[in-house]
Amino acid sequence: MTEHDMNTIANVSLTPEQFAHLGGGMIAYVRPIKSEDAQRLFPQIGEIQPGLNLFALLSADGTPIILTDSKDAAIANAWEHSLQTVSLH
Repeated sequence: MTEHDMNTIANVSLTPEQFAHLGGGMIAYVRPIKSEDAQRLFPQIGEIQPGLNLFALLSADGTPIILTDSKDAAIANAWEHSLQTVSLH
């Protein structure tokens, strides 16, 4: 790969919609979440004790997949469904 090719790749711009679909169905990320915020992502959970540290597994486009009290359980669920987990910084 030439320097020109690397610069071309580095300068690619994606629209927010294109970025949201990047990795769709193959990539997920684990996000720490407080139980107070869980209702917004998982409205079906009903009432939940406030102050809990939980973990949400989200698809690449931000769609909620599962909510758990363990990061390891969230990652295991991703692997079980053939999803590659990535870190967000």
